[in-house]
Amino acid sequence: MIYDTLISAGQLQQALASATPPVVLDCSFDLTDGAAGQRAHDAAHIPGAFYVHLDRTLSGAKTGRNGRHPLPGQEDFVQAMAALGLDNDTQVVAYDNAGGMYAARLWWMLRWVGHAAVAVLDGGLAAWKAAGQPLQTGATAPRARGDFSLRPALVSCVDYDAVKANIDSRERLVVDARAPDRFRGENETLDAIGGHIPGARNRLFRDNLAADGRFKPAAQLRQEFDAITGARPASELINQCGSGVTACHNLLAMEVAGLRGAALYPGSWSEWSAQPGAPIATGAA
Repeated sequence: MIYDTLISAGQLQQALASATPPVVLDCSFDLTDGAAGQRAHDAAHIPGAFYVHLDRTLSGAKTGRNGRHPLPGQEDFVQAMAALGLDNDTQVVAYDNAGGMYAARLWWMLRWVGHAAVAVLDGGLAAWKAAGQPLQTGATAPRARGDFSLRPALVSCVDYDAVKANIDSRERLVVDARAPDRFRGENETLDAIGGHIPGARNRLFRDNLAADGRFKPAAQLRQEFDAITGARPASELINQCGSGVTACHNLLAMEVAGLRGAALYPGSWSEWSAQPGAPIATGAA
């Protein structure tokens, strides 16, 4: 069985005990402390998991105009995944300690390079602990290099020019995953300018989760997204956030809800707000 959206702690435990266990990747991170994720991983992680760093592996070089977490080159990312032991038929499970906000970025990126067999651990490390599953400390022994290769993308993305042109055409609706106050242009601490892309709607990524930290049921997610988007087809939606990370959480939730085909704007607000003359709106949508 291929897991391509979410996997429960129980399902992961069974998969790890199988003849072909998945490769588990820990994406834990802290935007205010770039070393915190590695420290947390070293202290306690799912047995056999490898650590993947948001800035070093899941992002490319910054120019000052391309956002805080620009995508790396596809081939660079493919080589990084091969070095972790991935083959083209490897089941991958991503998790973190932050409700899936970083694990979803890895989920989307693996689909971006054509890999379908990737899922996010529903509830993350907290769910694994709550299920009474074991933890490991220290480093995981490396795997032999895999034959992971670039294949046709399973997802789509758009650039700054396309999003800017869409302000006039209104062919697609932009969905912003940031907190409502940042969307309104208030309390901005990560980027130089506050506000949002004109015409965007706000869907805080954490609203995808129930009180227990797991994703809400598919039908509920579908109803909530339709209420925000006016039930527009996913192919007419562009997801963005601050730097192209938490927007992937919304994309994962949409996939769970059966809303497939929405695009990611990887540069997101951190790129948009760095462009001279970029239109900016404030207040509620």
